[in-house]
Amino acid sequence: MARTKKQGRDFSKFKLATVAGLFVVLLTALWVRAGYLQLYRGTQLEALASRQSYAAEFERGQRGRILSRDGTVLATSVEAHSVYARPIDVPQPAATARKLREILDIPEAEVRKHLGSRKNFVWIKRQISDVQAKAVAEAHLDGVHLTTEYNRLYPNGHLGGQILGFVDVDGKGLEGVEATFEERLAAGQAKLVVQRDASGRRLYLDDQGREMDINGHDVRLSIDAHIQDLTEQALADAVRKYEAQSGMAIVVHVKSGEILALANYPFFNPNVSRSSPASVRRNRAALDVVEPGSTMKPFLVAAALEEKVVTPEQLIDCENGKWKIHSKIIRDDHPHRWLTVNQIIRYSSNIGAAKVGQALGSQRFYDYLLRFGFGSRPGVTALSGGSGILHPAQSWSDIDLAAISFGQAIGVTTLQMAKAYLCLANMGEAKPLRLVLDPAPEAPETSGRVVSQKASQAVLSMMREVVEMDGTGKKARIPGVPVAGKTGTAQKAGKGGYSDERLSSFVGLIPGDNPEFLVLALVDEPKTISYGGVVAAPAVKDIASRALAYYGRLPDAPEEVEENRPDPDPSSMTAQVLPAGQPRTPGEMVPDLSGLPLRRAVELLVQKGIVPIVKGRGMVVSGQKPAAGDPWPEGREGKDDVFVLILS
Repeated sequence: MARTKKQGRDFSKFKLATVAGLFVVLLTALWVRAGYLQLYRGTQLEALASRQSYAAEFERGQRGRILSRDGTVLATSVEAHSVYARPIDVPQPAATARKLREILDIPEAEVRKHLGSRKNFVWIKRQISDVQAKAVAEAHLDGVHLTTEYNRLYPNGHLGGQILGFVDVDGKGLEGVEATFEERLAAGQAKLVVQRDASGRRLYLDDQGREMDINGHDVRLSIDAHIQDLTEQALADAVRKYEAQSGMAIVVHVKSGEILALANYPFFNPNVSRSSPASVRRNRAALDVVEPGSTMKPFLVAAALEEKVVTPEQLIDCENGKWKIHSKIIRDDHPHRWLTVNQIIRYSSNIGAAKVGQALGSQRFYDYLLRFGFGSRPGVTALSGGSGILHPAQSWSDIDLAAISFGQAIGVTTLQMAKAYLCLANMGEAKPLRLVLDPAPEAPETSGRVVSQKASQAVLSMMREVVEMDGTGKKARIPGVPVAGKTGTAQKAGKGGYSDERLSSFVGLIPGDNPEFLVLALVDEPKTISYGGVVAAPAVKDIASRALAYYGRLPDAPEEVEENRPDPDPSSMTAQVLPAGQPRTPGEMVPDLSGLPLRRAVELLVQKGIVPIVKGRGMVVSGQKPAAGDPWPEGREGKDDVFVLILS
């Protein structure tokens, strides 16, 4: 028995000890390895892990808006998708390039070039359509990604296009307000830390960048979107009607100097700036230098009256339409013999103006021109206006003095002319033009008196005669509203002298006795007729009339209408005035409203409970429906009564 037990020796303890020893060795190795990784390579491995699971992304803010004075959005930014790639993550560049060519309609060779780049980031195509973005997302192309950018949008198309300017593909302003206020409008950029899982899903986004103000700030202009629109319409109508090359127009609020409209034709749509030539993008009203023609004469007369070298009633020999100075002959379109200074403005006599200029003298006239703002930049924020051409008085010859007196041999911009007339409209006190309301200018330009109130009032009176009497601006008359104005028809300089081309212009101050609005229109190279009183004056009338209506300043009845036509039958219109909205007296007939001013006709209808529909342009009623003598229209199931006024 004892021998048998010796032969079957038990090794279980040895086995357990061996296994335990192995575990000790393994655990010791693991602890050593863990200690090595944690203590020696911990910082390095942590950085590697962060690179795999964390990424830095950049978020751009939204560019500031450009607004009109009434809050209309003239320029804004909208989200747009763009496609980019990380070439190192694209496993099959050729197949990926073919697919992107199909979706984005771009050359395959160009895409292959991008995907073959060694850069970590390349743009494939920016600001694509929503349909294209959806197709890219559904294609699931490795290494190809979508991101969101902001695309600049001008909701009103060409409205004020040359004023606003445009931006490049990166959203940087290149011209106009966009360029001037680039620092204010430009969006900022925030760096955001993103954690992703193995599938690329975003797990965490910190709020560092969210706490920053990365959006651009708005800019508010003095432009009134409605006035800008009607000004552009009237200018385009004039240019097209007379087959002209281009046109410019400006509307200014006299008391504040704020520009309500600044129009250029042909129009420029900033939404398609890349396909627009520089000649269309050009803000002609601020940059184009022209000879103004007879619109210069009121400044000459204002200076001459201030210096007391002439009086309004003084007679001047206008040489029956032809006068020779040295070797040059000055002509008037319509010959006159003796004209008062008033009549020189009314009939726009070049000879009379030249003689007034002689009486004033070169140096004094030059000094006044400088004080009116000619020869220097108009200083309108966001408009890089030119300084024009005004040579020193010492270089003027007698012929130069005569020519400048009636608007030749001098170069001005539309902005300069508007600023000078703004001085006359403010009774001789210079006032700066303003285009931007917010941000306000840091150092506003100070005003200063150029001529006395007496001289300004005398010139305004002469300008009213241009329109209201038998002057050259009769087509600018607005029934019931006094209008002061001045026509201009300037020959354009060409090679070796003056050409047959003309620049037609008209300046209107409305109302003429106490101006509230200044309206200036220029039409360049009209083909059929060139006279400013025929080409530009109706455009100014159209702009001013519609602006007055928009601001609720419809004129009262003109005197000639009141004298030649009695009011409607009092028994039918005023004997039984009923509250608005109540039925008319049974059997009562509609009166004849034709010939009445629009305001008076509307007042009479409102008294009868009717709000009329107005059709056509003008200030005077020329037709109506129902006709005079018909029964009053009855209401229809609670709807407004139907009454149409047709304007002439």
